[in-house]
Amino acid sequence: MLGIFGILLALGLLIFFAYRGVSVLILAPLMALVAVLFNGGTPLLGAYTQIFMGATADFIMKYFPLFLLGAIFGKLMDDSGSAQAIARAIIARLGEQRAILAVVLSCAVLTYGGVSLFVVAFAVYPIAAALFRQADIPKRLIPATIALGAFTFTMTALPGTPAIQNAIPIPYFGTNAFASPVLGILTAMLMFGLGQWWLSYRLQKARAANEGYGHHDDAAPAALPEKRIREHAEGEGFDYMELEAQRPAENQFPNFWIAITPIVVVIFANLLFATQVIPRLETDYLGDPQYGATTISAVGGIWAIICALVVAIVVLLALNWKRLTDLRQTLDSGANASVLPIFNTASQVGFGAVIAALAAFELIRSGVLGIGGDNPLISLAVSVNVLAGITGSASGGMSIALQALGDHYVAMAQSAGISMELMHRVTAVATGGLDSLPHNGAIITLLAICKLTHRDSYGDIFVVALLIPLISLIFLIAAGTLIS
Repeated sequence: MLGIFGILLALGLLIFFAYRGVSVLILAPLMALVAVLFNGGTPLLGAYTQIFMGATADFIMKYFPLFLLGAIFGKLMDDSGSAQAIARAIIARLGEQRAILAVVLSCAVLTYGGVSLFVVAFAVYPIAAALFRQADIPKRLIPATIALGAFTFTMTALPGTPAIQNAIPIPYFGTNAFASPVLGILTAMLMFGLGQWWLSYRLQKARAANEGYGHHDDAAPAALPEKRIREHAEGEGFDYMELEAQRPAENQFPNFWIAITPIVVVIFANLLFATQVIPRLETDYLGDPQYGATTISAVGGIWAIICALVVAIVVLLALNWKRLTDLRQTLDSGANASVLPIFNTASQVGFGAVIAALAAFELIRSGVLGIGGDNPLISLAVSVNVLAGITGSASGGMSIALQALGDHYVAMAQSAGISMELMHRVTAVATGGLDSLPHNGAIITLLAICKLTHRDSYGDIFVVALLIPLISLIFLIAAGTLIS
């Protein structure tokens, strides 16, 4: 019991201090060692250097190319004006009568194409604020509107999204980014439909109460205002003080079709590489220890996303060469922006690896694996969701769960006759529920960008980014179980 208390204490302290802005790079190893102290027989230094650092390094080795290329692609989309051009075109097309839908779709198109949700929030917020003001829609609904488009169905449910949440399950289940496409699309439609209905309902209630936009200072945020918020943000690394200065002037934005072409390229190139190109490569050499003694099924999906992002970056550069006035600075900023996010997530993975190595964790693992009886989808969904909520990170919670229990879930799925593609999709969708608790870095950053507080807007964020994704996850598990 003392060992379990130590694990719970470490988790509690992790949440407490992370919410108050202490860096995860410091917290994760310290809290792991706190748990070790309550579990006699595990050496402190050995746990740190051999388990914590080993798991951290392994995560970085697997996923750094995705973080790096994704950050560079997002920065190029931002500095070329492409992100703004897409958002403006969609919003102009739908108009103020469909202001909420226009903002949701703008965020969805950008994030589904691989643009960082932090770049999306900064790009879309000023346009959304102007549109909501013109339509006299309460400003407090803007964070939930952006969250619905950027933090939910495009991040976890839609097949083919290059989001890291859709990439992490690939090596564990031997799948690719397009795993379980039909159920993924249906789940995404449910998230989108319910979220749009909720925001429309809230708007009707506000209109009935004669509540309009309100009196707000809508000046564009120069930078994330507090160190606590900056260190929470997974998008740390972008110099937001220079964001507006680096973008082209509005009259120099690319037209919609030029702007959206790189996003289309990401999706279709990913599909082409995953289903046609990479499976035809000669990859027997992967079985050699020199190449990690792995298989193409474990790495092919990651390769496909890497290749798709590289092709999209080349296309983006070719289409926007003259608009990128300081290409070196843009590339440097994008590369720098990739470092802290992956180290934060990797540190959380290291924390999870230490916890999983403790003797007391065996009791926890037995309890978790027993949830759902013979249906591993339920146990998988619960463990991923709870860990995502504890860490305040979708990718961090997923990584910890798969690191500790991935092999067991694969075996359970094989015994139950459940496809690895369905396991992949349930894992990805499960990350998008409890991760949106108030201490989530993306939530804190979004509220800072919108210059609103948790009191102002978190209630609606809770519904569209936490409650509705959980409902959609239940639908996915039920539908997947029926057709398995």
